[in-house]
Formats: sequence, C-alpha cells, structure tokens
Amino acid sequence: MPDLTAGFVYYVVFLFSTTLHEAAHAWAAKLGGDLTAYHGGQVSLDPRPHIRREPFGMVILPLLSVFVSGWPFGFASAPYDRHWAVRYPKRAAWMALAGPGSNLLLVLVSAAGIQAGVSAGFFHHPDSVSFGHVTVSESPGIWPAVAVFVSAFFSMNLVLATLNLIPLPPLDGSGAIPLALDARATARYQQFLWGQPWFGMIGMLLAWQLFRMVYHPVFLFAVNLLYPGVRYG
Repeated sequence: MPDLTAGFVYYVVFLFSTTLHEAAHAWAAKLGGDLTAYHGGQVSLDPRPHIRREPFGMVILPLLSVFVSGWPFGFASAPYDRHWAVRYPKRAAWMALAGPGSNLLLVLVSAAGIQAGVSAGFFHHPDSVSFGHVTVSESPGIWPAVAVFVSAFFSMNLVLATLNLIPLPPLDGSGAIPLALDARATARYQQFLWGQPWFGMIGMLLAWQLFRMVYHPVFLFAVNLLYPGVRYG
C-alpha cells in the first residue's frame, strides 16, 4: 500500500517545481523575443495556466500515479514558435536550459535551507538517505514536517534537472545541443528533430533507462556535498 500522505507531499512539490520549470522556459523565451508562452500566461508561478495547457500531465497522471505507487509521475510543456527557434537557435537553446536551470536553483535553495537548519540545530543528517529523508529533525513542533518538505524539494528538483538535461528528445537537453553546433549543423539537427516525431518516444524510453543508471550516483554526490565529513554510498 503506497504512503498517500508522503505521496501528496511529493505531488505538491512536483506541482510547484514543474510550474517554475515551465515558467522559466516561458520567461527565457520572452527575453529572447518569442512571446508565444507569454501570451499563453505561462510566464507565471500560478500553476493554473500550466495546468490548463497540460491537465493530464500536471494533475490527472501524477495523482493517479500517487494512488498507485506513492510517487507523482507527470509532464508539462511551454509552447514556443519554431520559426523563432530556426531564426535564433542559440536563444532557443538557452530557453531549453532555463527549465532544468530553475530546478538546479531550487536544489541550491533547498540545500541552503538544510544547512541553515543544521546550523540552528533543527535538522541533522540521517543515518541513511532517501528521496524524502535528505535531512531529518527530532525537534518538537513543525520541524519534522519541514524536514520532509525540504528533503522532497531537494530530491524532486534534482530528479527534474537530471532527467531533463539528458540530451535526448523530447527532453530539454536535446534542445540545448545547438549551443555546440554551427549554423549548418543546427539547421540539419532541427529538421531531423522536428521531422521525426516518433523519435521523441524512443528518446524518452532511452532517457528513462539512462536516468535510472545515473540518478543514484548524482543523488549520492549531491548529498555528500551537502554534509561534508559524512559519507553516504
């Protein structure tokens, strides 16, 4: 039986983190001259415009997966103008990186909160780490619940950043590849990527297998940085 209480905590964290991810895409596109997502209301931390665009990926699927497994699994997207991306491929690439960049920012914010809590004596490192137990608290009051939330924010955003940086379509890492290509190679790459929609399904399957191999070492590396002198492995 899945732990529904923890699952709903993880869903709230997923909803906020995904909203920030998509808002970062939309904001970066706006800065680069593409107002498509801006006109859709997605330069916003209000989850409603993002839910209206992807109600299945942001509400229905993650809540169903919480009931089935205790973990939210979902997806979201921000629209952009492909003509703009063809004309300004480097700007489009930075737009792609803005999403996982926002998740890395939340990882850093969560880490700072954990370290502040440790310094104040409210948190301490656990004997073993897991998704919802990056830090723990034995202090009275709300602190054990705060420890679960900040642990979930740390882990969820590390998941979102790691997964989305894998350079396979339809993930953001594939959108950043033009930063390493010249104009001619970028044009060929974009034509291939947009001309083969089925490749996104294959890419997602391959990315999921790769993610399962790389996330655990990334997680342990991040947690070991969080607690100098404490070694998890």
